[in-house]
Formats: sequence, structure tokens, C-alpha cells
Amino acid sequence: MSAGDATEPCTARTLADVTPALRARLNSGQLASRTLVELLSVDFHALFASVVPKAPKAAIDELAAAGERVVKKKDAPPTPRVGIVQRLELGGVLLARHATKRLAALSKHPSDTVRGWCCYALTRGDASPLPLREQLRVIQPFADDEHSGVREWAWMAVRPAIASELKPAIKMLTPWTGSRSANIRRFATEATRPRGVWCAHIDTLKATPALALPLLDPLRADPTKYVQDSVSNWLNDAAKHDEAWVRSLTKRWLRESDVAATARICRRALRSVD
Repeated sequence: MSAGDATEPCTARTLADVTPALRARLNSGQLASRTLVELLSVDFHALFASVVPKAPKAAIDELAAAGERVVKKKDAPPTPRVGIVQRLELGGVLLARHATKRLAALSKHPSDTVRGWCCYALTRGDASPLPLREQLRVIQPFADDEHSGVREWAWMAVRPAIASELKPAIKMLTPWTGSRSANIRRFATEATRPRGVWCAHIDTLKATPALALPLLDPLRADPTKYVQDSVSNWLNDAAKHDEAWVRSLTKRWLRESDVAATARICRRALRSVD
């Protein structure tokens, strides 16, 4: 999760690189994070207070408590009490609750974290989530965001709805595989990976990966590595549960699509089982 910023010369690769000045810019929302370290260093409660200055103290305190650092394992460094995904979702819920009328403007905020909150605020709201079709509609701009981190939050925000309505979701996402944007094409496979990253698995796709062929087949020769990696990671997930199916599919793809992109996808798809 990263995005460049020419106004900040030092990109933080370790927590020691996060200077007080850099942290202040991140916490005020002036700067987007450029590395995972920078993202993890953001004090959500400070950023929320800066973005929603009229938010009640209880909301700020709730975010502060979630981010409080505690020792979870003996001899390990302190880590936030609540994981980054859960804290981001909490920020989204609180944003929907206390800044509903500002969500359209905040969706274009300079901070990737704020835009990430919006992914959850717009799809889940404060009380109940939107229907799946509406979630996909409102999340699409974030799926094509310039910041790679926001693109990750986009699919994570809608993944629970996708998992609970898998067959309709696959049907709705199939047209996305024909988008001109590699980001949108990649969303279709990344959001449906059987195992995924930082998210719950989709057991139905682990057991029956062929359900996703309407998403996978159109991308078997995608020209961009960003999409190729997502497709091959999808298949690599599946191969951990149904290696024979993945081997059969990749053999078919190689037979039907004699191009470098397909060869790369198939090679990476089997990297954990060969």
C-alpha cells in the first residue's frame, strides 16, 4: 500500500523513519501514506479529530482505545489493541455517523486513510450495509483510486457482501473484467480470492473454484502485471485446496492462449505446489 508524494523527500520504511514532522502531516491529513509503515503509524483518533472537528469526544476516544498499543506476546513490541482492518472499518462507521453530509467531499480527501474510511462509510453506513449492487456502484471510484492502499480498502469493504451473495456478485463483477482500467479489472479477482489477504476466506470458492471462471477466463492474458498477479494469486489460493483443478485450467489456458502473459500467470499460479 503506497503512493508517492514529491513534497515529502523521506519515505518511511521503518518506524524509526517516521519523524514527528511526518507523523504530524499524516495525522492532520495533509499527506497520504506511501508505505505500509506510514499507514500503520497514523493515529486514527488524531486524524479523525482533524477531519471531523465537531465529532463528539466519545467517537475520538473509541478510535483512540482501538489504537492503544499493548503487549500481546511476551517479549514482543507493543501493537495496537485492534487490527488495522477493524480500526479502518470503525473509522468508516464513525464517519458515517458523524459526517454523513460530508462523505462526498471526504471521498476526495488527500489522506488515503480518510478515503479508506469512506469505503466503509458509503457501503456499510452507520446502521446497515447497502444492497450488494449499490455497494459495488459506490465502491467503483475507490477501486480505481490512484493510491494502491485505497484500492485494497475498496475490495475489503465489499468482500463480506460478495461472500454472502457469491453467485450474484460474480455475475455483477464479470463486466468489470472488460474495463479499460487495470485497477477495475484487478478488483474483480482480488475481491473474490478464495483465501485473500487480511480477510476471511470464501469457503465456497475453496471447494468449488470453477464458480469464478466468468471472472478468471477473460483475464487469462491480461497485459498488465498488476492484473496478472491478482489472477495468479487467485489460482494459487485455489491450488492449496484443489490442485488438480488449477492444473487442468492452466493447461487449457496455455493451449488456448499462447502468449507471455498467460504463461506468466500459469507459472505463478502453481508456484506453491510445483
